[in-house]
Amino acid sequence: MISTLEKEVTFRFLKTRKKDGFLNVISIFSFIGISLGVAVLIIVMSVMNGFRTELINKIVGFNSHITIQPYEESININNIENSSLEIISKNLILSNSSEAIIIGEQFSKGILLRGYLENDFSKLELINNENFIGQNKKLEQNFISIGRELSFNLDLDIGDNITIMSSSGVETIIGNLPKKKIFTVLSIFDSGLADFDNNIIFLNLETLEEFSNLSEKDRNLEVYLKNPQKIESQKDLVQKIFPLDLVSTWADMNKSLFSALKVERNVMFIILSLIIIVAAFNIISGLTILVKNKTKDIAILKSIGVLNHSIIKIFFLVGVIIGTSATLFGVLLGITFSFYVENIREFISNTFDLTLFPEEIYFLSTMPSEINISSIFLISICSIFITILVSIFPAMKAAKLDPIKSLKYE
Repeated sequence: MISTLEKEVTFRFLKTRKKDGFLNVISIFSFIGISLGVAVLIIVMSVMNGFRTELINKIVGFNSHITIQPYEESININNIENSSLEIISKNLILSNSSEAIIIGEQFSKGILLRGYLENDFSKLELINNENFIGQNKKLEQNFISIGRELSFNLDLDIGDNITIMSSSGVETIIGNLPKKKIFTVLSIFDSGLADFDNNIIFLNLETLEEFSNLSEKDRNLEVYLKNPQKIESQKDLVQKIFPLDLVSTWADMNKSLFSALKVERNVMFIILSLIIIVAAFNIISGLTILVKNKTKDIAILKSIGVLNHSIIKIFFLVGVIIGTSATLFGVLLGITFSFYVENIREFISNTFDLTLFPEEIYFLSTMPSEINISSIFLISICSIFITILVSIFPAMKAAKLDPIKSLKYE
């Protein structure tokens, strides 16, 4: 417990006088340093969390949550009626894919063809967002849907024709000749990821299989879940339903990307935590000078019977109060900045004509930010813990002062 005397002396020591000018400067810099360290850490973590969430949403919005691929035998379609699968799934869609080349007068480009049945195409979230261009959401034969980036790069619009050459060929008396077919652009989609929009074309599943020499036994089953976040447990369930097939999730297909993001976030947390540690060392300097300036006061307190552990608590509280108040102010500053980070980015970009967040690099039109309460709590605890550690040494030093010598030399 903290006594009334200890509280009074602590708050008295916190109110530095004019003659303690240098001590004032150190205390202010300690406060500002810890506040900025905490704020910067919260802002960076919020932006990285937001970027990761946006990336996941775009990848999940473009790809199926779980993909079931056949081995030697085709997928057992009867398993689709499994009651457990019906509970966790929102949509079950058959698909297939192959590689091809777009042929033009002055260009050629490799692309990935992805086929869906005529009515299944409209079930994709990608097709139902506000950026989709086209009246017809069905994939009719000999029609295709292309990405926004590809339409820009090849100067294509709805109704234009495009020649595509298949990676599979036709056997003739003179050898294997590649298949070529003219398709008409039916619609233009926008996934938000330039890499997808520039390299993938949707077309009718039956047309794809005929064009690429594929059969129904090669078809994949795409599972779209009601709750895609709990992916691992649901993957295990799907694997039990389809034991003879290869089951993979969006997390498996992008494991290296999200592993890199996780490592980067952890490294940034460690690096930026050093700001708080460096700022906290100012507290040691400030408390050490405070002990030196208050030598006479400490001696008087000891001479009237104040115990050593009370002296320790007094100086320990001074350091903790500075650190805790700086942490709370940093949390407030960080949350405010994170909440308005996109507005601040726009203001700086418009005022100084700078491009701080180029869309062609980050694939996002706005700077994302996601305030995570658990991250803020962890940052606050770490900051206060560091403050507690650095306040111990000066407090112990104050308690060891000899009151007789202190009064003698004052």
